[in-house]
Amino acid sequence: MSPDHPAVLTCSISGSLADRDQCPAIPYTPAEYAAEARRIVDEGGVHIHIHARTPDGRPSHEIEDFAAIQQAIRDEVGDAAIINFSTGTIGVPVEKRIAYLEACRPEVAALNMGSMNYAKYSARRKEFVFQTIFPNPFDEIVALLRAMRDLGIKPEHECFDVGHVGNLAPLIDMGLLEGPLHADFVMGVTGGIPPTARNLAAMADNLADVGAALPSATGGHHWGVIGISRVQWPMVAAALALGGSVRVGLEDNFYLPDGTMARSNGDLVAKARQMIEDAGRRPATAQEARAALGIPQR
Repeated sequence: MSPDHPAVLTCSISGSLADRDQCPAIPYTPAEYAAEARRIVDEGGVHIHIHARTPDGRPSHEIEDFAAIQQAIRDEVGDAAIINFSTGTIGVPVEKRIAYLEACRPEVAALNMGSMNYAKYSARRKEFVFQTIFPNPFDEIVALLRAMRDLGIKPEHECFDVGHVGNLAPLIDMGLLEGPLHADFVMGVTGGIPPTARNLAAMADNLADVGAALPSATGGHHWGVIGISRVQWPMVAAALALGGSVRVGLEDNFYLPDGTMARSNGDLVAKARQMIEDAGRRPATAQEARAALGIPQR
């Protein structure tokens, strides 16, 4: 990828942890997801990442909730956006995650590429205010990847550190992956890689090295950045300069660069689109995004 490529603009529409006490714009019901999808598409977003919720806002891994949200978004924006389902969670059996992929068949599904410490640290309080172990063992990665391959779903490899990029190598050797690879580098989680432009460049270089063993019909592998909290905007700028794509959205960050809380995902997508254009690039169309990620046109 290079700065000549159009940037795929992704939005993670809600996440599963934050609620309306923290940000009133977070959608709960399928109709609210659909309204957010319309705002995203109208502002130039073409790839929507979904964590399902029940209509009262609780996180869900049930088929009916994923299906209702997917249908509502499709009814609203048609094929103008790629739909991407999360498979990342703690304590939910891999069989349950495969079940909603089988039932709904999204175009893309996120696949976390390794286990890690996952924490939030308060410099003011000099303590971790949240910490857990985020388990993503190889047997679960392989099971999810085999299911995605059988279902025709493109994996989005979410990499929180350089070692997670390296974890692609044995999967390529096992014959479980086809080019182009589609990876997103998650920057800003305590326990993962620190959010700097140099580290982002290193992640991209490692993907190119690993991906060299896997030919790509599109001529290259696709990567983007996921900046968490207020580091989102400098990471978006770094990715654009390096030729990558970008993700914004209320899962990752509530705030615009000036510190104003976003009124919707559309506000965040509009800012990202402006940054893409200011960098001398342009947002990819849905057709271009599907080609870059190596998924069939609809």
